[in-house]
Amino acid sequence: MLTSQRKSLILDILRRDGQVIAKQVAESLSLSEDTIRRDLREMAAEGLLKRVHGGATPISPELPDFSTRKDVSLEGKQRLGVKAAGLIKPGQMIFLDGGTTTAEMVRHLPRSFAFTIVTHSPTIATDLEHHPTAEVVLIGGRLYKHSMVATGAVAMAAISQLRPDIFFLGVTAAHPVHGLTTGDFEEAAIKRHISGCAADTYVLLTEDKLDRVSACQILPVSGVSGLIVPSEVKEAQLAPYRDLNAAILEA
Repeated sequence: MLTSQRKSLILDILRRDGQVIAKQVAESLSLSEDTIRRDLREMAAEGLLKRVHGGATPISPELPDFSTRKDVSLEGKQRLGVKAAGLIKPGQMIFLDGGTTTAEMVRHLPRSFAFTIVTHSPTIATDLEHHPTAEVVLIGGRLYKHSMVATGAVAMAAISQLRPDIFFLGVTAAHPVHGLTTGDFEEAAIKRHISGCAADTYVLLTEDKLDRVSACQILPVSGVSGLIVPSEVKEAQLAPYRDLNAAILEA
């Protein structure tokens, strides 16, 4: 088997199982563990996976601050924002998560009918200052500056009183095995709480977040109504997510 074929197989295993165990792969291919470990080292250097003792796991995305992330994948975020905004119906209560992708969605919210936006992000609320038809409810609490969102008991208590029609969830990573994840425990908890209060949860995902894993799980992929993804993502990459019964909406 060629090196390129082995590496392709390793990536398939990583997507399917969420981890690669060098000994198991070596045995299945009748190769030495040293050969597989060398492949894993090279793939880690190429940014395709993260080496751990005995094998590899999906890579964790970097977590630059909010202002740095604003211009990353901007065109893709704009398309996701347009698609997400198109799901909103008159009179609905919509909960917008913090983050740069949902911030881009604000620019495309409907202006021809009334609805309510709830958010725990002061930056999202500020962006809606001049929106002509959106009623805005801002949830307060302890400010998590990386994503510019309120967290903690005060925010949890306020959110518990609401039943949004749709929650548009932002994550740092998505994986069919490890689910939807983010880098902070408290932020993951409040995202999970909002989703539990909402009738439907949709996740906006730029391509760079797929098949990656951050430290703190929010929900399994099967726990949301749908994923909104760029149209250029290949079907082979989306297939494991479709198998988990989440709708895939392409933008």
